[in-house]
Amino acid sequence: MTDRKSSAGAVLEVECDTQRSGPEEEQTFTEDSKETRESPSLQELEEVLYSSPSSCRHGDEVWPNLYLGDMFMSHDKLGLWQLGITHVLNAAHGKLCCKGNEDFYGSTVKYYGVPANDLPTFDLSPFFSPAAEFIHQALTSGGKVFVHCAVGVSRSAALVLAYLMIHQHLPLLSSIRCVQQKRWIFPNRGFLRQLISLDQKLQDNRDQNPV
Repeated sequence: MTDRKSSAGAVLEVECDTQRSGPEEEQTFTEDSKETRESPSLQELEEVLYSSPSSCRHGDEVWPNLYLGDMFMSHDKLGLWQLGITHVLNAAHGKLCCKGNEDFYGSTVKYYGVPANDLPTFDLSPFFSPAAEFIHQALTSGGKVFVHCAVGVSRSAALVLAYLMIHQHLPLLSSIRCVQQKRWIFPNRGFLRQLISLDQKLQDNRDQNPV
C-alpha cells in the first residue's frame, strides 16, 4: 500500500452514515441487520474490501471521536494533541516500528497496548472485548480515541470493527462498510475469520436474548 502523507491537523471530522442518532436511523439499522443476519463468508468480505478505493491518510475519523491510523501519526504527539486525542490504542505494542507506550504519551493520554502480529496465524480474538471496552469507556467519558498499528489497515482496523460490532451492535459487513466510507482497510485473512466468528457469536446471543 502506498503511504500517502498528510498532516495530522488535516484529518476531517466526519460522521459515519451508519451511526444511529434518531428514529429514522434506528429503522435503517434494523433493516440492515435483517439483510445481514447471516454472517458473510471470507470470500464475500474480501470482495467488499477489494471494492473500496485503496487510499487512506495517516489518520481518519471512522466513527465520531474514533480515529484509525498508522504509526506515523501515533508518533506525532503534537498532532494528536491538536486533535484532542485522550486515548491511544496501539495494536502493534512492543514492535520495533511502534515506539508508543505509557511513558511516551505521558499522564495526559490513556494508553492500551495490544502486542499483535499482522499474521493470519495470530489469534487477535482474545483482545476483541478488552480493546472494545477501552474504546467504549473512552468515548462514553467524552474522550477521543486514536487506534493504530503500523499501517492502520489490518490489526488496528480489526479492533475497530470489533468495537463497532460489540458496542454499536453493527453486523460485521455493516461495520466494514461504515469504516470504508472514511478509510481503506484490509484485515488479513486470519483476522477476518476471527471477526466472522465474533459476528456469529454476537448474532447467536441476540437470537437467544431478543430485545
